This record gives sequence, C-alpha cells and structure tokens, in this order.
Amino acid sequence: MITAIVMVDCETDSIPEVAGKLADLPGVSEVYSVAGGVDLIAMVRVREFDQIAEVIAGRISKVPGVLDTQTHIAFRAYSRHDLDEAFAIGLADAD
Repeated sequence: MITAIVMVDCETDSIPEVAGKLADLPGVSEVYSVAGGVDLIAMVRVREFDQIAEVIAGRISKVPGVLDTQTHIAFRAYSRHDLDEAFAIGLADAD
C-alpha cells in the first residue's frame, strides 16, 4: 500500500464542501480540517505508484474550490505500538 499525505489549500468559504467531495473520491481514505498553513489534509492510499498521480492530479486538483496541493509520499509508517515493541525486544515487562 502506498500512502500520500496531501496538503490542500482551498477557497475559505468552501472548506466543508471541498472536504466532503475529497472524502468521496476513490483513493482518498480520510480528510482532516486542520489549523496551520493549509486548510485540509487528505490521506491517499493506493496499491500502485501510478495511481498517486491519477488521484491527486486527476481528481483532487479538479475538485471545485481546491486552489493548490502539496504532496508528501510516505516511505514507512511508525506507530506507538511499533516503537514500543522495537525497544522492548528481549525485555520482560516491569509489571
């Protein structure tokens, strides 16, 4: 699975509508309304690398109200659970 984090700038008065339309697109798993330098963050998850361009340039960028996107491709995912296990190898719980 390939994951891309897409930062989306959109017209201020259309943020909720853009978020809803993005969330309905194939390949978009989640959309977050955020504070900071961008309006929305869309999580794109696809099986093949070529699908990234299809989803972002072919769908996300064409949603009315989207002004700009910036895409970050994830190389590896880390979670608290993964890190706890990695640092606890061979160590018994202190409980």
